Amino acid sequence: MIKNAKLKNLFKLSSKVTVYVPSTVNINETIDNSKHVDKIASLLSDCFGGSTSSLALGYWNSPSQGLVKEKTTIVFAYCTESALQANIDKVITACEELKNELTQDAIALEINGEMYFI
Repeated sequence: MIKNAKLKNLFKLSSKVTVYVPSTVNINETIDNSKHVDKIASLLSDCFGGSTSSLALGYWNSPSQGLVKEKTTIVFAYCTESALQANIDKVITACEELKNELTQDAIALEINGEMYFI
């Protein structure tokens, strides 16, 4: 915890929700994931007041394809604990839909530094 007189009375968002949006289907077929990124960014913005995205390069081991490398878009939002509790079901449902639409084994959802595979 930071102890600083200037920060003491400022509004703080102590929770963070992050969805990792893949850019592949069927293990390693590259797709344009922009509409999926927009959908997640819009949801997080609606639930938490705003969102941010950044590009990353993700790796994972596929039992049938070996090491798979893909461009991933990380979409995240900071929020209050109460907003997190009120909206987490919507985020999980969106991750389940994303998993099905992109035929993924799982979608990574990070909440306050803990990773869940939906």
